Amino acid sequence: MSGQKPPSRWLGRLLLFLLLALVFLGGIAFNRAMVTPNNKELVVTIPEGSSFGKAARILKEAGVIRSENVFLWLLHSKPAFMLRAGDYRIGASRSLSQVIDLLSHGPNVRHIFVVPEGMPSLEVHDRLMAEPLLTGEIAVPEEGSLLPDGYSFTPGEKRSLVIARMQAAMQKMLHKLWSEKSPLAQVKTPKEAIILASIVEKETALPEERPIVAAVYYNRLAKNMRLQADPTIIYPITHGYPLGHPILRSELQAHNDYNTYQMTGLPKGAITNPGRQSIEAVLHPAKSEALYFVANGRGGHIFSNNLEDQNRHVRDYYASKKN
Repeated sequence: MSGQKPPSRWLGRLLLFLLLALVFLGGIAFNRAMVTPNNKELVVTIPEGSSFGKAARILKEAGVIRSENVFLWLLHSKPAFMLRAGDYRIGASRSLSQVIDLLSHGPNVRHIFVVPEGMPSLEVHDRLMAEPLLTGEIAVPEEGSLLPDGYSFTPGEKRSLVIARMQAAMQKMLHKLWSEKSPLAQVKTPKEAIILASIVEKETALPEERPIVAAVYYNRLAKNMRLQADPTIIYPITHGYPLGHPILRSELQAHNDYNTYQMTGLPKGAITNPGRQSIEAVLHPAKSEALYFVANGRGGHIFSNNLEDQNRHVRDYYASKKN
């Protein structure tokens, strides 16, 4: 009996062995949890208002992390960490620490909604409503209230918030440009500037022509002449979309608050959302005595100071189209 180990000592060694085994296996499991299971690039969406727990569940279900608990433990060890909603592109076989570092920098997949210069508000509305990553209903924004530009958004964001950013950008830019306007600018209010700029935007696509076109309209306004801008005929009919046919005589003769062939002065509102260059052209018009312009057949226009020259240029234009 003297050769046998006391049961207490044998049990103690067994418990120590089991404890070391658990620590070893736990270390293996922890180290395994520190390596992401994905073997391909993934794009994961963290919705607006997500808690750390919800983000952990999303990442686990997507196959980005192995353990929600280890992920949350690491997050809570970083008190300065802020989780931002958006889309994250996560490369293959990243460590958990690398995933958390990537999340700490914010979304790395950008969604951009582009409003080109001269896009009318109805079309902006229709395109926003067709964007599946945005949510909520919106009314058609006031014409001329949106600044053409590219606007980033996060999936699930309300369309009304995107519109609000467009309008805030327009107001900010217009306030700055209005404070720097030239003495040659005859518009009395920022709203008038937007209205005239929207006509300039529709009349020419050439940036170098816009200050001259603005000068033509100022010269006509000063002489109490009608602006006679074709785009103002079209707007009440289509609200900014293409007309689809040559302007009809009945459309030319229509009396409304926009048709500048039948009224003097500016129309009651903008006919599109003008870009920065068109607004600058109205607030910094060229020094010119031109009263007329006609297409030159090459994408630009010929400007005239008198009706005789204008008529000659019009005849030349139609003659060139026949050849």
